[in-house]
Amino acid sequence: MTRMTRMNTTTLLLQLSDLHIREPGRLAYGRLDTAPYLRQAVDTVLRMPQRPDAVVVTGDLTDFGRPAEYGHLRDLLAPLGAMPLYLLPGNHDDREQLRASFPEHAYLGEEGFVQYSVPVGGLQLIALDTVVPGASEGGLCEARLAWLERQLEAHRGRPVVIAMHHPPFRTLIGHMDAIGLLEGAEALEAIVARHANVERVVCGHLHRAIQVRFGGTLAATVPSPAHQVCLDLAPEAASAWTLEPPGFAVHALPQDGRLVSHIAASGTYPGPYPFHEAGQLID
Repeated sequence: MTRMTRMNTTTLLLQLSDLHIREPGRLAYGRLDTAPYLRQAVDTVLRMPQRPDAVVVTGDLTDFGRPAEYGHLRDLLAPLGAMPLYLLPGNHDDREQLRASFPEHAYLGEEGFVQYSVPVGGLQLIALDTVVPGASEGGLCEARLAWLERQLEAHRGRPVVIAMHHPPFRTLIGHMDAIGLLEGAEALEAIVARHANVERVVCGHLHRAIQVRFGGTLAATVPSPAHQVCLDLAPEAASAWTLEPPGFAVHALPQDGRLVSHIAASGTYPGPYPFHEAGQLID
């Protein structure tokens, strides 16, 4: 295994999303064992030449929010070791069971919304809870947005990444937009637009890499380490998934620079191979 090094002047925030872990031996949608895909993603992270300063998982950690699912998730994430790990609920999760299953994660709080603000290297990670209990769609009420505004005011002099599950923009994938962030998106964009230090709004839910201009910055979703939502922009496209190549995001903030986001493929592939030999491009 490659030995990880730290980049002293660059902050690396790794983003996983939409793990959909089931109980051991259970299949998502009756077809897919998501656990090996998460193992593959974790192995890929551990092979990275630079060690992330932290990992954030932007929701849908499990498929039904059951205790056995969270127990399985704990085991699958354990190889990350002492790497700081920040969890967010998605519409497939259960806030209280998440807290009960990860009691050492004090940032999750004791009740109410799972929202937190934590330093990660040279940036501030601010996590927003978009869950509407019992619903697939998300929302940001006045209380959640007011909390965000206070956090952004408190960190005006620091680069910020806002993490959330439901993306606050239309993706043009109709069946997913129908269960997107249906409350608070415009208000969120107005808040973000007032704070130029927001480097990125990073989201999950879509199981695809999608980017859009939002509030003077970029908002983006990332692939799942397992299954992806089919790319079909027809308004009445069927709700369906595919086993396109899985992945995750690496958000890199150099000292006194701008945040750069990379989508990394999860898995093992041929290479690396050199471009040059004896100082010449290989012919």
